[in-house]
Order: sequence, then structure tokens, then C-alpha cells
Amino acid sequence: MILAWAAQAPVVLVVALVVFVPGVVALATVGLRGLALLAAAPLFSVAATSILALVYGAVGIPWSVSGWVWGMLILVIAAGAVGWVLRGKYREPRSGPSWAVPTALTTGVVIGIWRLVDYIADPDAISQTNDAVFHMNAVRFILENTDASSLHVSGMIGGNGFYPAAWHAIVSLIVLLTGTSIPIAANALTIVIGTMVWSIGIAWLTRVLTSSDVVAGIAAILSGALQTFPLLMFQWGVLFPNALSIALLPSAVALVISLRPWQDLALRWRPIARSVVFLCVALAALVFSQPAALLPWAALLVLWATAQLLTTSALSRFWRWGLVSAAWAALAVMWVALSRVTSGSHWPPFRGKLEALLDVILNGQLRIPIAVGVSVFMVVGLVVAWRAVRMRWFVFAWLLVSGLYVLVAAVGAPLIRVNVLGAWYADPYRIAALAPLVVIPLAALGLHALVGLIAGFVRRRAGGSETERPVAIAALLSAVVFMVVLVLVRPVAMPSFIEATFDEESRYVADADSFLSPDERALLESLDEYVEPGARVLSNPSTGAGFGYLFSGVDVFPRTWSTPRSEAWAVLAASLRDASTDPAVCEALAAFSDPEYVLDFGIGDVTPGRYESEGMTDFAGRPGFEKVAEVGDASLWRITACAR
Repeated sequence: MILAWAAQAPVVLVVALVVFVPGVVALATVGLRGLALLAAAPLFSVAATSILALVYGAVGIPWSVSGWVWGMLILVIAAGAVGWVLRGKYREPRSGPSWAVPTALTTGVVIGIWRLVDYIADPDAISQTNDAVFHMNAVRFILENTDASSLHVSGMIGGNGFYPAAWHAIVSLIVLLTGTSIPIAANALTIVIGTMVWSIGIAWLTRVLTSSDVVAGIAAILSGALQTFPLLMFQWGVLFPNALSIALLPSAVALVISLRPWQDLALRWRPIARSVVFLCVALAALVFSQPAALLPWAALLVLWATAQLLTTSALSRFWRWGLVSAAWAALAVMWVALSRVTSGSHWPPFRGKLEALLDVILNGQLRIPIAVGVSVFMVVGLVVAWRAVRMRWFVFAWLLVSGLYVLVAAVGAPLIRVNVLGAWYADPYRIAALAPLVVIPLAALGLHALVGLIAGFVRRRAGGSETERPVAIAALLSAVVFMVVLVLVRPVAMPSFIEATFDEESRYVADADSFLSPDERALLESLDEYVEPGARVLSNPSTGAGFGYLFSGVDVFPRTWSTPRSEAWAVLAASLRDASTDPAVCEALAAFSDPEYVLDFGIGDVTPGRYESEGMTDFAGRPGFEKVAEVGDASLWRITACAR
């Protein structure tokens, strides 16, 4: 496994360059430096890549490496022009040794890679999950149609309208740049999102919150301490767009709340203009990644703005409370509107209210084994933050994110599940993944405070002098030891919250009993050898056959995990193998463009989102079907019963 991943290190490096370099260059011209520059860079890169894809799709320019490079160059030059006009100096308040953050970030990224690589195992593996079928096929669709626009990617399944395709655009770009396979490109992006983007972002948010390099360094080391993020988003679903958007959230929040330290030499309009520019960059990055992330982003910003307004003396009480009321009203309207444009609530509550409350206090969401150490650090951090007026708003941020989980886990009222939780489909996995956004900075604050207390006690007993360096070293080393022990001993099996069970192994592991077995994958990878160009192959996507388009480029239908909701499909699912004797089957096949082939990967299953289709298996000996190819128990059949 280690050698296999080492061989793919160049691909991971290319991903990191694509995600960070355009943003670093562009935002450096605007005035950002250091950790702030590195953390905010993915926001620009993701937003710019998505906007380029949208524009190219609208005017008919093919999606290509050269197109991306030239388009990005134009946007970087435009950023430089904005930076020249806005001229300002970013002076972020900070304290602590300068080596703390770089050292801690390196450590945090290495630990994060360790955990993700251990879970994914093979760099060519694919997630054995429903949503992976759509996401992987969508990348293939982009590459074949040279169009990565968020307005066009849903055309893969006959849809139209907006679908957030930032993740898909970046994966397709990595394939074009490196020539690697789609699964390897996707897994390389997973590594960069789950370790670099997330760790650097959470470190910056923590430093903006605390003004401490040491606490920011601790946050970087602890960034992977909770299973709920980043790991859970690569287990459940698999939710690649959600993972990208959540990884961007810390930087998106910090980018806005760090506007105050800017020092403008003249012209009072510059801070306003800069605020608008940064807001637009963060907004675009989140919209094209996964719009649901806009809600926690906006909510945290409104909380922060409320704290600023209520403690300022620059405005009268009337204006302070008026602006606060307007901000919360706008947030409420935005929240309900975004929640109601989705397909609504898909998941039921599964915990009592007290159980859900204990989940967030002990960081045991979704019945994940409680995170005792992180929870102790978090509680201490809550106390420290409450005592510091400047950080008190973050306590309310924790309450807000925790409250969302309590609602999704324990409240069944349709009014709540549709209007409040609908943006996440009332999915507890997606909402639980938000917890580390507030828990990790608080845990870092708490660990630093505990080490400081212990060091102070030892110093007083020994009669030594007060110095900051030993405390910083001790706090960072404590975080490293904590994480190494955590990774070595803590299980990370994916929980099923309804059945209260856990996966026995990683969902990336393929075996004879998995969603897509090695034999089935081998047959899908060779489909284009047996199927003539333009021919359609029918399949039951609940067997993993939906990955056929990804691996071969053959029109394997459906191209997503879900089956068509039609009477014609119901006929095929129940009776396709009876095509020679049941005229309704040939009529049903005509509704799907008369597919000439069908894959037999078994009957399917009845886990959430999947179906058993007894009519789409066991074709051996049935008149009207000819075997074309077979690998193990997986087979491809020609449909001759309805030949026209």
C-alpha cells in the first residue's frame, strides 16, 4: 500500500498545486501573506476554476488544460489589478514563536494523510457507495463532453439546471494534467482536501479567533482528531462535494472576520470594497462546492457580526439593534429559502433529545465512540472562550452547530426537518460533519490552557521563572502524542445510525461480497471490447453496475445509483428475463432507447437507496438472451428477444 501511494505522489503534488498556487498568486497581489494567504488560496482556486468552467460552458469553449491555464492567468491578473487599486496592509494580531504553525501544520498534514491513506488503502480504489456512482460518472461525462459547467453536468442523467460541480471540474482537470485514472485523481484530491485544505484552514480560523500561533498550531495537529470530519464525508455517501465545501468553511469564515486588521493608507471606501471582494470569493467557492455550506458560513458570520455590533461604541443603540435584527432576519430568509429548494427531508430522527445532547458534549455523534480527550479539551476551551469577551461569540457558534445536530437527531417535526434541515436533506451525517469546525478550535484552546495550568503549577513548585517557549513546546508535543495514540488505537468504522451498527471494513475495500466486486470491475473495464460504439447497456445500479460508464465510456444505463421512477422501469426490474414471453417487456425497453445489452451482477440489495430487481438477473437458459462475456459471476448478455 505504501509503495502504491508513493508512486502516486506526483499526482497528489499536482492536485496541491492546482488547489493552492492560483490562489496564492492572486491573493498575494491583494495583500494577504503567510498563513492567511495559504489558507485562503483554495477559496480563490475553487471559485475561479468553477467560474471558468461556467463561462466556457456558456460560450462553447472546450474544457482543457490550456483553457484553464489561460483563463486562470487572466483572473490572476484581474486580482492583481484589484490589489493595486485597494492597496492595503494585512496585519493580523498574533503571538507565539514563528516556528509553531509551520511545524504543527506539517505534523497535522502527515497525521491526516496517515489516517486517510489507511482507510482508502489502494490509490486506485473507489468508494463502494451509492453517490460515488454519480460523482465518478460525472467526471467521465465532463471529460467526454469537454464541459465542466455546473449548469451542464447534470445532463449526464438527462437533467438540467444548476449542480455544484467544483469537485468534478478539479478531478477532471487532474486527469487531463496527469493522464491518471479518474479513481486515482479523485483519491488524490481527497488527500489534499482532507489534510491540507482542512488543516491549514482550521489553523487560520483558530489564529484569527485566538491571536495565538501556538493554539493555531495545536488546532492544525488536532485537525483530524474527530471522525465526523474529514473522514466521515469520505465514508458516507460518498459526499465529495460536501467534503470540499466543509474543508473550505474555516477559511471562508476567517477570510471575513479577519477584515478588521487591514490597514488602509487612505480612502475609507477601500475596506468596503475589499470586504465585497473577499465575500464574493468565499461565496463563489462555497456555492460551486456545495451550497448547503452557505448556511453555517452565514450563521457564524452573523454571530460574529452581532458580537461586534453589540460591543461597539461607534453606533447608537438604535442602529446596533437595528442592524443585528436585520442580519438575523436576512439569515432566516436565506436559510428557509435554501432549505426549501432541495428535495426535502430524507432521514428520520434516531435519538432522544438527552442522548443527542450528550452526543455533542461527548463528540459521539451518530453513535460514534465518544471522543473523551477531545471533549475534555473542548469543554475547557468553552470556559476559556467565555471568559474572553473577544472570543465569547464562538461559544454561541458551538451552540448553533450543536443545536443543528440535536434537531436532526431528535426532532421529527416536518416544519423543522424541511425548513431548517432541508438543505442537508435532514441527513445527520452531513450535519454531524460540521461539528469539527467549532470543536477543533475550542479543543486547541482548551489543551493549551490545560498545559499552561500544569506548567504554571510545576513552575511555582520549582520556583522557576515564567517563559512562554516551554509551554508552547509542551502543548504542541502533547497534541502530537495525543494524535498518534488516537490514530493507533481509535476505530474509525463507518456508523449506520439507524441500525446502530458499524462497517466491518473500509468502504473502499473491494471483495467478492462488496457493492462492486473485483470480477465485476474487471468486466466493466473491458466493456468497450464487447459493445459497439453507441450501443446502450442496461443494468441494475444497485449491483454496482452503474460504474460501467466510468470504467469504459460505454453507455451503461442508468448512470447514477438511483433507478428511474417509471412504470416502464418497474416492468424491467420485475420481468426483463421474460422478454421472449411478455410483450410488456419489449415496450418497456423501447422507453429506454431499446438497449441491446444487459449486465447481470446479481439481484441487488435492499439497503438504503438500493433495490432488488429479480427480473434483471439469471438470464442463463432464457430465450431471447445470448451471453457475450463473463468474469466470475458477472456477465454481459445481448438482448435478442426484442430485435427490430
